[in-house]
Amino acid sequence: MPDKVCGDKLCSEIKYVSKNSIFSSIAYFFPPLIQISQGVDLSNVTCTEEKALVLKQSNGLPACVNPLSIEKLITRGWAIHVLSDYVGENNNSEIFSLGNHLIVSEMIVYFDDTSGYLAKPVVNGNYPGVVMIHEWWGLNDNIKEMADKLASHGYVVLAVDLYDGKVATTSDQARQLIASFDPKYGIQNMNSAVSFLNDYYSVNSIGSIGWCFGGGQSLNLALDNNEMDATVIYYGSLATDFDSLSSIDWPVLGIFAELDRGIPVATVNEFESALNEAGVDNQIHIYDGVDHAFANPSGERYTPEESKAAWDQTIFFLKLNLK
Repeated sequence: MPDKVCGDKLCSEIKYVSKNSIFSSIAYFFPPLIQISQGVDLSNVTCTEEKALVLKQSNGLPACVNPLSIEKLITRGWAIHVLSDYVGENNNSEIFSLGNHLIVSEMIVYFDDTSGYLAKPVVNGNYPGVVMIHEWWGLNDNIKEMADKLASHGYVVLAVDLYDGKVATTSDQARQLIASFDPKYGIQNMNSAVSFLNDYYSVNSIGSIGWCFGGGQSLNLALDNNEMDATVIYYGSLATDFDSLSSIDWPVLGIFAELDRGIPVATVNEFESALNEAGVDNQIHIYDGVDHAFANPSGERYTPEESKAAWDQTIFFLKLNLK
C-alpha cells in the first residue's frame, strides 16, 4: 500500500471494488501507536473511516474500534469515551443565569490535604449543600464559575478536586489524568465533601452535580452515600442494573445528548427504565442534535441554547428537591 500524507498524518490508500464493480478509495490510517511512533501528537491521532477513537482505561492511550462496540467497551471498563477538545474561552457569563444572592468563594481543605472550591451566599442562613464534580479536565476556572453561579441561587457549593490539584488543557493531559484516576479514592474524596458540608455548614439537604466524567462520579456518589437528597448527571457514565439503582431513595435528573456515541440514547433509555423499575423518581432529558459535552462553554461542542435550557431545568430541579 502506498504511503501518503492525510493532513499532517501518515496514512495509506486502500482501493476496493464495490458490489457494483465501481472502484473507490478510502484513507487508511495506521494504528494509533504507529502514528505516535512516527511523530503524530496524541491529540491528532486519527482512525480509518468507519472506525472510532476511544481511550484505553488501562493506560490512557488511543485505540480505534468499531463504533458499535463503544458502548460495550466503556461498560466493561476497557475504554474511556473520547471527549471534545478544550477551547478555553469563557462563554457562560450570560447563558448560565445568576440568582439573587451575593456570594463569596475560597479554596478550602476538605479531604486530607486536598483543596476544593467553596462558594456560598454572603449572608448567613440555612442553605442546601451541593457537591460539584468536574469534567475530565479537572477543577478549572469553568467549574469554579459554575460553582459561583449555582451558589448565587442560595446553595453552599463545594467543587471537589479528584485530581489533587492537576488541571488539563489538552486532550493528552486529560487522558493521562483520567487513566491514573482511582475510583475508590474518588468515592472517599466525594464522601468527605458531603461530611464537610454537613459538619461545617449544617446544610439542611444535600445534592450533587457533575458533567461528563463528573456526571458518572455524581451517580457513583449516589450509589455509595445514602445521605443525598438529589442527584444531577450531565452525560455521565451510567449504571443500568436494578440492584444498584434501587439503593437511591431521592430524585435523579439526567441530561444527555442525542449524538453521544459513548452514552448512546439506547443506554439512557435503559437507565431510565431501570430507575422506573426501582421506583426512583427521575427526570431524564435527551437533547436533540447535540453531542457529548454540549453544556461545556469552554469546549468545541458547546451549544448555548440547549445549555441554557438544561441549566434552567437543573436550577428548577434543585430548588424543588433541596429547598
